[in-house]
Amino acid sequence: MKWIVIVAAVVLGSILLDRLALWMEKRGWIYYRRNKPSSSRLGTAFLEIQSILEPDKKQIIEVKKEDKKQSQELGDEPGDPDSE
Repeated sequence: MKWIVIVAAVVLGSILLDRLALWMEKRGWIYYRRNKPSSSRLGTAFLEIQSILEPDKKQIIEVKKEDKKQSQELGDEPGDPDSE
């Protein structure tokens, strides 16, 4: 009987944690199941951190941002071979 109560408590706790994580994801606090972070955002975040640690890398970030801005103004996709 004791094991049934323990298993039921673990299952209930797991369900509650899942609901809590989904609620936090809905508010935009975390990425959990439904929303996945985009790799470009993650890469940009790491480049920003690296620019703080290694200031000479900041130029790379500025060039990438400038290229992205120019491609958006022209209506080109960043990966198009014609945009180079």
